[in-house]
Amino acid sequence: MISRTIRGLVAALGLALSAGMAQGSVAADAPEVSQVLIKDFMFSPMEVRIRAGTSVTWVNQDDEPHTVVGDAGLFRSGALDTAMAFTFRFDKPGTYQVFCSIHPQMKATIIVE
Repeated sequence: MISRTIRGLVAALGLALSAGMAQGSVAADAPEVSQVLIKDFMFSPMEVRIRAGTSVTWVNQDDEPHTVVGDAGLFRSGALDTAMAFTFRFDKPGTYQVFCSIHPQMKATIIVE
């Protein structure tokens, strides 16, 4: 029961952040957040370009669990059930390859400038 409540709150927070960013209502000094959806056994978008200091939040919209793993070992989520999210802040420029350890065919690239 508690985990479903937390998942719902995380999903609502992600949607609220996305809506606020789309409307330009986020304060200029607020940290940037980019969202990647996990749906249909894919990361969407599969490539994200961000500035250093930006956080990326992955939200699982599949009915199956997924993970978010950086191939260099910099970050690794636990299993994300439906509506659960994982966030990582990219502070250093570079190209980061991401995959799901449960479904290794799921891949994405984060490019930090």
